[in-house]
Amino acid sequence: MNQVQILASVQTFLQRQHGHFIHGQHIEVDDTRTRIELINPATEQPVSSIAIGTKPDVEAAVNSAQDAFLNAWANTSPYERGQKLNKLADLVEQHAEELAQLETLTTGKLINLSRHLEVAQTVVFLRYFAGWATKIHGQTMQPSIPSANGEKYTAYTVRQPVGVVAGIVPWNFSLMIGCWKIGSALTTGCTIVLKPSEFTTLSLLRLAELAIEAGIPAGVINIVTGTGETGQYLIDSKKIKKVSFTGSVPTGIAIGKQAMHNDLTRVSLELGGKNAAAILADTQIDEILPTLLQASFVHQGQVCAAPERFFVHRSKYEEFIQKAAVALQQFKIGSPLDESSMFGPLSNKPHFEKVKHYLDLAHQNNQIICGGKVIAGTGYFVEPTLLTVRGIDDPLFIEETFGPVVDVIAFESDEELISMVNHSRFGLTASIWTNDLAKALRLIPQIEAGSVWVNMHTFLDPAVPFGGVKASGLGREFSDAFIEDYTELKSVMIRY
Repeated sequence: MNQVQILASVQTFLQRQHGHFIHGQHIEVDDTRTRIELINPATEQPVSSIAIGTKPDVEAAVNSAQDAFLNAWANTSPYERGQKLNKLADLVEQHAEELAQLETLTTGKLINLSRHLEVAQTVVFLRYFAGWATKIHGQTMQPSIPSANGEKYTAYTVRQPVGVVAGIVPWNFSLMIGCWKIGSALTTGCTIVLKPSEFTTLSLLRLAELAIEAGIPAGVINIVTGTGETGQYLIDSKKIKKVSFTGSVPTGIAIGKQAMHNDLTRVSLELGGKNAAAILADTQIDEILPTLLQASFVHQGQVCAAPERFFVHRSKYEEFIQKAAVALQQFKIGSPLDESSMFGPLSNKPHFEKVKHYLDLAHQNNQIICGGKVIAGTGYFVEPTLLTVRGIDDPLFIEETFGPVVDVIAFESDEELISMVNHSRFGLTASIWTNDLAKALRLIPQIEAGSVWVNMHTFLDPAVPFGGVKASGLGREFSDAFIEDYTELKSVMIRY
């Protein structure tokens, strides 16, 4: 056992009476208000608490962001915006262990995953967005308006920031996803108010402090903490010009409807999925299994892009389930602060109860291949689980688990595979596992998903757009696609 020692700076941060972060400073709240305890999912013990944002709190944060947008950030050049985001990335690197420990203590994420994925990729994404700050441009064009008396015409377009952005952040990767929204907003000249999940708030509160140290003006980044009601106040504000939401499908649909009601507020929605991994007949199971299982069970499967449905060619089906079961039984389950652990707890009690419901259903129907048990004792631990299904309309095959529960089904032909893969209201990601590139290239256009990988799954790169189709979302993150969502395209015509 190699248990990580909690840094003194982390212990001090946990002991604070956390409020909101508005206009560059912590805003203390009345101690008589109800607070939310943050629970360590490995121990079920409180580690800190946060305030519940009221409507006046949200209004103060939005007003701060509006003032910064019109004044401080509007007077910051694109080059300076990029420089400040790069400085923030530097500070995230300098405080990497501190931020990683805050994430692990509140999400149950393995400490090595917090270090090498959550924090490390936060730096990568911030630097990527910083590079776009000086590359946002319009076009010039020549109109074809006929001249009556020798006059001429020219035209051009310019991209302008939309204004104040509301960012609603989920609990699974709060720091990294929060920085996706921060990077997108600040690069394009917008300011932002973030509402983190009530389960995982601390790393973003600490990041907001680092942003001030990086020279980002007060009010450009604001954090309001609290419940879904706090988020609703934020979305309803008339000064919010764009909503960026990452989370569940039902909440995303409700936010989309509300945004349309609020005078067509811009909205981008990165929602859930019941993602497919197709293992074709030519695949060597021994070669793909470690990579596939890592992609499926990273952070206990609590990743929106991770595969939950395995489609295995019938000729490989028995071999696959036997070898996958053996591999999963070798996962070392333990404390997320133990550097030797391979599998930690689920992130919070409500989600633990949700996953347990699906496991109970699988037990009732005798669908467990391996795993499927809740681990007795303290913490929200369950075993990594492999299930058979009773057909493509089985609830376990249709409903998103968002946990360490994967369903396996056999297929015979490519036509049957595509029909089953697309038999879902979701369309976030999918993968094809094969050595036959020609076949993969023929299958890719037929799969209804925003991202399709070949011989890999789950992991993202900032240069590649990410987002879903069908009920899995609206809009795209990363690449240069984010610029469209955070700017207005203005056309200018000149007669001379």
